[in-house]
Amino acid sequence: MQRRQVLKVGLGSVAMALTPLSWALPAREEAAWLFSAVDDPSGGHYIAGVALDGQTRFMIEVPERCHGGCLRPDSRQAVLFARRPGTRMHVIDGDSRQLAHTIAAGEGYHFYGHGVFDLSGRYLYVTANRLEDSAGLVRVYDAANDYAHVRDMPLDGIGPHELRLMPDGDTLVIGLGGIKTHPDYGRVKLNLDTMAPALMLLDRHSGEILARHEPSHHQLSCRHLDVAADGTVIAGYQFEGPEWETHPLICRLAADGHFSELALPDEVTASLKHYTASVAFSRVSGNVLVTAPRGNRVLLLDAAQGKLVASLALPDAAGARCDGNGGFLVSSGQGGLYRVTPGSATPQLVASLELRWDNHLT
Repeated sequence: MQRRQVLKVGLGSVAMALTPLSWALPAREEAAWLFSAVDDPSGGHYIAGVALDGQTRFMIEVPERCHGGCLRPDSRQAVLFARRPGTRMHVIDGDSRQLAHTIAAGEGYHFYGHGVFDLSGRYLYVTANRLEDSAGLVRVYDAANDYAHVRDMPLDGIGPHELRLMPDGDTLVIGLGGIKTHPDYGRVKLNLDTMAPALMLLDRHSGEILARHEPSHHQLSCRHLDVAADGTVIAGYQFEGPEWETHPLICRLAADGHFSELALPDEVTASLKHYTASVAFSRVSGNVLVTAPRGNRVLLLDAAQGKLVASLALPDAAGARCDGNGGFLVSSGQGGLYRVTPGSATPQLVASLELRWDNHLT
């Protein structure tokens, strides 16, 4: 939390944020609202719905800090997940702006902060940890049956984090962080010497592991990712080794299955401070954006070539989302909401809010 400073400027108090407003929840890039986990200036935990211009918002209080989220296809629901090692996921009803369900991980389990639906919107796939043996799992929930737990799919590894559905609708791509945690120890990382991270592909029907791509160093924790329409995956690492070492922090899985790590200029890699957060593809151009909160930067990359387009300063860069026009919206842990446009030398400040944004936008 040291990096999260609150900007007390701009658009009014959190109480103002609770003012009722009309709701719209269209699909994909045309969405009128951004969802994010946020904290208020006093440290209270909320799920926020924020209009794209930052002017209007609402907030739902939750008992623990949340992290990533996903929209349920063909519905007016969104799901936000507790931050590792949290034990709840929260289903928001778009019409009432209320919580429709809160689903517990269950005794002996915790979540890692991410999930994704199948294309029909019925089944929700959530990364989780089984505490008795630290087994990484994808837990499956039936949204058509009040989000009842259906089954678990083991990953033969520790610490699955973000996952997305590949364009075929049948394959999950998963960032396996490799880090062992336990709620009794909060966010303490318990196995840094024996980490075994990977970028994985999993058949969501059978649970078969289809591919496992290992980073070039065992302490490169594979965490966050996004998928392009052609099946290209870009994923970001967080390096858990010595501060004086420098390693690649972004990998690419091509649509043909070729795995590689991006060879960025050394000074760019060093500027990221061993840490990447959100990854977001543009849906209308060939660019992908990666945020680096500790380095106060965002990177724009040519996804097809794996080449750097721009490295831009942005304070405490957190969540990222394409804006549908070739650019990106990026939140800041210091309260700002920015627009990043290819070809522009600096991010444009859209709004400054009295909020601490978490690392993801939905």
